[in-house]
Amino acid sequence: MNPGIPLILITVMIQSTMLYQFSNASDSSDWRIVDDVVMGGRSSGNFFINKEGNGVFEGRVSLENNGGFSSVRHRLDKKGVRQYSAVVLKVKGDGKKFQFRIKDKLSHSYSYIGSFTTSTGWQTIKIPLADMYPSFRGRKLNIPNYNGDTIEEIAFLIGNKTAEDFKLEINFIGLE
Repeated sequence: MNPGIPLILITVMIQSTMLYQFSNASDSSDWRIVDDVVMGGRSSGNFFINKEGNGVFEGRVSLENNGGFSSVRHRLDKKGVRQYSAVVLKVKGDGKKFQFRIKDKLSHSYSYIGSFTTSTGWQTIKIPLADMYPSFRGRKLNIPNYNGDTIEEIAFLIGNKTAEDFKLEINFIGLE
């Protein structure tokens, strides 16, 4: 190293925040199952905290009676997110495709969706907020992708147009 040339170190700090960190102290009653039974379907989801302290969303999607989805939702105190660009999930699944959903306002009937496919090992998945598209009852809406300031609800949904058992283990949900 040349002593006449100053060494400049630049540190980039990524801003991040935890939306939900599961642990053995987590209360699974903070999470609410909403299945297609609300419209006559027969799917059945369940949510609990396992012995390792992770959230587990599991069940069976049925196509009977025009059904086909199961979801688990969690309401947040209004969270400012303008400084963040992505949702970060640490999950372990069963090889199936899931949706991560956010609502910027509880009063909105639609959610913003980002899809991901799981593996049987732990994965860290990043979903850019700007890529999350608006949807209502399975239909993409003709309004802009998420560009909001807040998040008031987060959810996971499975609805792959097939009857199937599913399991998704969740360690944390964050923003960066």
